[in-house]
Amino acid sequence: MMNGDFPSARPGTAATYTMDDSDEEDINLPNSDEEEPRKTTSRRPKSSKQTFLTQSRSTKRGGRRPKVTQAQSNLEERPPWVQLSIRGAMPTPDMTVTHINQTYDKVRARDMAAMFNEGQTSTDWLKNHSIEHFNLTLKDLLSKGQIVRPKSNIQKSSSSPKELKFEASVVNEFEYKLYESIEMYHNRIRWLLKGSRKTFGMIKGNKVAIVVDSSDSNCGFGRVSHFRDSLTTLIDEQLHNREMLYFMSFGTDTDSLWHTPRYTNIRILDEARYWVNSLSGMGGCNLLAAIKKVLKVKDVDSIVVVMGSCPDQSAEALVEYIEQVIVGRQVPLHCVAFDCNNHLTNLTLRKLADISGGRYHVYASGAEEQIYTGTDITMLLREIRIAQDVINKIQEMRQGMMGDALVSILNEISLEVQKLPQSRFLPRPPNHTTPLAIEEPSFLPKTSEEWLQQNGLKGKRLSLYQVLAPNAFNQIEEFIPVIRKSVRSQTHEKAMTQFEWHDGTIKNIHVDPALLFDYQKQLGATVKLYERRVDWLSKESRRLFGTLTEKRVVILIDLSLSNVNYLVHIQHSIRLLLQQQLLNKESFNLIGFGSSARAWRPCMQEPTEENIQMAWKWVLGLECSGSRNFLSALRLALENEEDQKRNTSVDGVYLFTSGIPDQLPEVICSFMEEATVGQSTRLHSILFNVDDYDSNGAIPGRYANITQMAECLRTLAHVTSGRFHWFRETGIIESDDIKAILSEMDKAVNYSQKCALLVDSVKKRSPKYQAELMSNAQEDQPKMLPMRPQSAKKRALPAPKHTELSLARLQITENKDKEETKPIPRSRPSSAKKDPSKLDSNRLATEKDKKSKRPTSAHKVKPAKQVFYTEFKNEVGTVYKQYPDILNKKKSVRKAINHPVIPDREELKTSKEWLKLYGLCKLRLDLNKLVSGPECTHAKRHINTLNKAVTAKYCTIFPSVNVKGSVRHLQVQAHELQDYEVQIELVLRRYLRRLQWLLGTSRRTFGVMVEKKVVVLVDTSGSMVSHMEELKREMVALIWDQFQRENISFNLIRFSGDIEPWRNGIVEPTEVNCHDAVRWISTFAPVGNTCTLEALQRAFQDKDVEAIYLLTDGKPDSSTSRVLREVAQVNTIRGVKIHTISFNCEDETANIFLRQLAAMCRGRYHRCYAGMDGDLMAHRLLEEGFKNTEHPMLPTFDSDDLRQLVAEIEQARHFLSQSRSFRQLFGTTTKPHEKSKTSRQMPPNHIKPMLPAGTS
Repeated sequence: MMNGDFPSARPGTAATYTMDDSDEEDINLPNSDEEEPRKTTSRRPKSSKQTFLTQSRSTKRGGRRPKVTQAQSNLEERPPWVQLSIRGAMPTPDMTVTHINQTYDKVRARDMAAMFNEGQTSTDWLKNHSIEHFNLTLKDLLSKGQIVRPKSNIQKSSSSPKELKFEASVVNEFEYKLYESIEMYHNRIRWLLKGSRKTFGMIKGNKVAIVVDSSDSNCGFGRVSHFRDSLTTLIDEQLHNREMLYFMSFGTDTDSLWHTPRYTNIRILDEARYWVNSLSGMGGCNLLAAIKKVLKVKDVDSIVVVMGSCPDQSAEALVEYIEQVIVGRQVPLHCVAFDCNNHLTNLTLRKLADISGGRYHVYASGAEEQIYTGTDITMLLREIRIAQDVINKIQEMRQGMMGDALVSILNEISLEVQKLPQSRFLPRPPNHTTPLAIEEPSFLPKTSEEWLQQNGLKGKRLSLYQVLAPNAFNQIEEFIPVIRKSVRSQTHEKAMTQFEWHDGTIKNIHVDPALLFDYQKQLGATVKLYERRVDWLSKESRRLFGTLTEKRVVILIDLSLSNVNYLVHIQHSIRLLLQQQLLNKESFNLIGFGSSARAWRPCMQEPTEENIQMAWKWVLGLECSGSRNFLSALRLALENEEDQKRNTSVDGVYLFTSGIPDQLPEVICSFMEEATVGQSTRLHSILFNVDDYDSNGAIPGRYANITQMAECLRTLAHVTSGRFHWFRETGIIESDDIKAILSEMDKAVNYSQKCALLVDSVKKRSPKYQAELMSNAQEDQPKMLPMRPQSAKKRALPAPKHTELSLARLQITENKDKEETKPIPRSRPSSAKKDPSKLDSNRLATEKDKKSKRPTSAHKVKPAKQVFYTEFKNEVGTVYKQYPDILNKKKSVRKAINHPVIPDREELKTSKEWLKLYGLCKLRLDLNKLVSGPECTHAKRHINTLNKAVTAKYCTIFPSVNVKGSVRHLQVQAHELQDYEVQIELVLRRYLRRLQWLLGTSRRTFGVMVEKKVVVLVDTSGSMVSHMEELKREMVALIWDQFQRENISFNLIRFSGDIEPWRNGIVEPTEVNCHDAVRWISTFAPVGNTCTLEALQRAFQDKDVEAIYLLTDGKPDSSTSRVLREVAQVNTIRGVKIHTISFNCEDETANIFLRQLAAMCRGRYHRCYAGMDGDLMAHRLLEEGFKNTEHPMLPTFDSDDLRQLVAEIEQARHFLSQSRSFRQLFGTTTKPHEKSKTSRQMPPNHIKPMLPAGTS
C-alpha cells in the first residue's frame, strides 16, 4: 500500500512501497533450497522484485550458497554473498535493462514509430498495435498488483477489506507505455492525413477496381480540376504497386476504361492518367448500375467507390441490393465521400461499407472535422480513448482511491447511470434545448383536395373535355324502317376526328390546332404550379406532419417504449411543428400516450408565443414507457369536460406514431363515430417508419409488419375523412396530399398526349403531309442517274400501210377467227362504217385501250395480233403478241358458303394466334363480305356503247340491305343464308368450348402458358393474407395441370420484403421436381412489402428464360415508372415476354401498371375475378342454343385472351342475328311482275338514294 513513511522522498520512489520483514508474511515465496535446481536450469532470470525479496530472505536465513554441479566445475567460483542495505535505495531508471522482457519492450517501443506506415489499413494494423495487444488495459494493470490486508486488520476475520499493492516502477512504466501508444496513434493519424491518404484513405487489395462518380454535379465547373488532380495523385502514390487495376466512371450510364482488369505496368498507368484527365460530366448519378456492372467483373478483390454527389437511387434500394449480392462473396467496398455536402449520401456510403465488410472515408475541403469520421481514423481515436481512460484510472490510484474504495465508487457510478433515462444518452441536434424561433404563417393552408377545387384542371376549366366541348358533335343516328335498324351517318366520320368522350361515347371532333397548342401551353404552366406545390409540401415540418388545416387541433404523440431510441427525433419533429404551423390557430393541445395518456394542459390553449414555449419545455421532459394505448389518448382529446364547458370542440386530431395501436381498428372507428356525432372532427394519421426493430427490446402490445401498420392507420384516417402521411428518414413514402397533386399531374400529361394525337390525326389527312411523306421516301431511296428523255428513246417503226388486197386478205382471216369464236357475228350499222384506210389505226388504238383496261370476263379477251409483209411481194403474215389469261380470270361476284372444320383438341396458343387460324375472317364466314354485292343506285350513268345515260331497270329483283353504312343488293339466296346460319352456330359452339377451356383449372387464374421455359413470380406480401390459401391451391393446380402435363420447364420465385427463389435456374417438370415445388409452395406466408422490381431483376438473371409470369395483387414498393424504365432497359436486347396476372386486385392504378408492363414486353395481361363466372354463361349458351342472340350476355373480361375470344363470339352472334333478319326480307320483296303498272312508287323495302343536283 502506498503510504508516507518518508516525507522527504518524492512520489514514485522505493520509499513509497517499502517492504520490511513483517511484510514477508503476506508474500508466499518458495524456499531457497527448493528453488536451487530451478535457478540452475532456468535461462530466464526472475523479475527484479522477486530477486530482491529472495536475496533478503536468504540473507536472513544464513545466506547459504547453492550447490555447485558438475557442469559448473570449470567455471570460476562466485564471489561471496554480500548483504546489501535497501534503506533509501532509489529505483532503477526506466531505461535500465533488468531482464529480457524489458529488452523486448524497449525494442518494440523503438520500432513503434515506424510501424504506422506499413501500408496497412487500421483494422490490420491494430491487430499488432492495439492497447489490448500491448497488454495495456486496466485489467492488465490490476493484474500487476497484489491483494494484501492492512496491518491493523491482520488479526481480524478474512472478510476484512483488502488493498492493492503496486511498485512505483511498474505503474510508471505502464503509464509511460500508454503515453507512448497514444503518441504512436497520433503519428499514424498525421500520416493518414497526408497525400492521397487524406483524400481517399488507405487502398486495400492487390486487384483493385476504382469506380468514379462522373456526374454533372461532381464534375462541374470548379470541381473537376481538383478531382482529376486528386485521382492522379492516388495513382502515383497508392495504385502504382498493385497487381491489377480496373477503372470505371458512371453518370447516367457507365463507362469503363478497359473491359477487364489489366496487369499494372508503365503503359497501363499512363492510360489511367490520361483517362482521369479526360473525365467530364455524364448526366445523373446512377450508382446502382455502376455497382451492378463492377460486381460482374472478375479477378477483383477490392472495389473503391468515389462519390461526390447524391445517387439517383434511394439508400434502401442500394442497401438491399448489396445485401443480396454479397451473399457468399468477399469483395469489400471502400466507399469514399469526396467533398460531398449531403449527409444522406455519407450515411448511405457508410451503410454500404459496413454491409460489404469494407471501409468508409470522408474528405471535405470545407469541414476538416468530417475526415475524423472515417473508419481508419475512428478506430485509432477509439484506441486513444481507451488508453486515456486507463491513464485516468492511474491518476485516481495516485490520489489514494484504491482497493475497495475504487470498487465502491464504480458501483455507485453505475447505479447513478442506471437511474438516468436512456434518452439522456442519445445524440441531440444543435440548439435542441434552446427556445423556439416561432414563425407566423402568412396564410391558412388547405388540404390538396380543397386546393385542387380552385387550382385543379376542372377548377381552372382546363379539362380536355371542357376545351373540346364547343367543337364536339354527337354522331347522327336514325332508324331506317326498310332495314329495321338504326343507321349512323358516315359524313362526319370522314370530315372529323372520332374521339372517345369521358362517358365512353364516341364523338366527332373538329380539331383546331391553334386552340390545342395554346391549351398545351396552359397545361405546362399548370404542371409547373403542381410541382411547386409538391416541393412545398416536402419541406420543413410539412414533410413530417403534412399541413395542419384545422383551426382547433390536438396532437397525439406516441411515447411507447419501442420509441425510446427515437425520442430525440420525436422531440425535434414536434419542435419544427410548434415553430412553423401553430401560431395562426385558434387553440391547440398536446397529448402524449404510452400505457396511459397525459396532456400538456387540461383543455386547449390559445397558441400565443408564451404557451408555445411552455409546450416545448413540456415536450423536452417527455419519456417513453409502456405500450400504445391510443384509445385512452383519443378519449382524453374528444371527451374533455373542460373543453365541453367552454363550448369548444376539436376540429382535427393528428396522430404521430410509429406502430399499430393496442386496440383493434374496428373499436377505434366505432368510438370515433360515437364521439364525433354532430361534429366535423377529422383524424389524421402520421406514421414515421422505424427500420431497425430490436427483437430483444420492448415488445409492443400488438405487432404488425409495416404494410399492415400502414393499412391500419390509413383506414383510421379515411374513415373520418382525414389524411394519411407516411415518412422515414430518407423522405416521404406516401402522402394523401401529394398523391392528389400527382394524380392531377398525370391527368394533365394524359390530356396533353391526347391533344398531340388529335393534332397528328389532322396532319395525316392534309395533302401537304402526304407530299412530305413521299418526298422523304424519295430522299431515303438511293440516288440514280437521270432517266433518258422521251425523245432519246428508240421509237418502234410504224406498221406498213395496207393495200386493198392485203386488207381483204386480213379481213378474210379475221372473219375465220370470228366464226370459230362466235357462231353469230354482230352486225354493224352502216352509219358506223368508216374508211378502210383508217380501220387499221382505229383497231390498233382500240387494242391498246383494251390492254390498259381489265376485261370484264375471260371469253371477251382476244389474242393480240400484228400483221407484216413477207418476202413474197403481196403476202401478209400474222404474229400473236398476247394471249388471254384464262387461269387468272376474275372471280364471280357470288360467294359460296364455306364449311369450315375446327379441330376439337385444344392447342396451346394465345387467343390472338388461335383466331388467326380459326377466326371468322379466316374461315370465310364474315357476313359483311358474303353479302357485299354491287351498290344499289338509281343515278343515271353514261353507257359508251349506246352513247347515252341509262338508269337501272332491275333494281327490285334483289332485296337491299345496309352494309357498313352503304345500301347494297343482297345476292345471297335464302337457302344459302340458312346454310350460313348452320355453319356459324357450329363455329359458335366451338368458340364457347374454347372459352370453357380457358376458364378451367389453372388457366382461370394464370391463363395459357404457351412458352416452354418460364419463371413464375409469386407475390407473398402482407396484403395477400386473405387470399393465401386460394393462391396455394391455384399454384398446385398450375404445376400439375400445365407444367407437368404440357412438359413446360419452370422455376418459381417468391417475393415480398425479400426474394426467395425455389431453384437457382429453370428445371424440367419431372415428378420429383413437381412434388418438391408443391412442398415449397405450402411454406408460403403473407408478410412484408412488395419488391416487384427486385424480383424481375432476379428472373432476368436466368439466361434460358423465355417468358416471365408476374402474379401480384397491387403496386410495387418503388415507383411504377421506375419499374417500367428499369425493365425496358434490361429487356431491350433479350426480348423476354412478361405476362402479368392481377390476382384479386381492385386497385385500378395497379391494374393499369400491369397492363403497361405486359404491353411493353409483348406479353399478355390476365385478371382473375373472384365472383365472375363466365363458365356458367357459356354452359347456358350451349344448352339453350342461339335462338335469342342477345341473352344471356357474356361477362366483360379484362384479360387479353378472354376479351379477344369473347369479342369474336359476340361478332358471330351478331352475324347470326343479321343473317336471320336478311332471310326474312325474301318474304317481303316485291318481284317485277307483281308490281302494278300504274304505280310508280318505290318498293317498301328499298331506300331512296340521295341523288346529286341535276339528276332525275
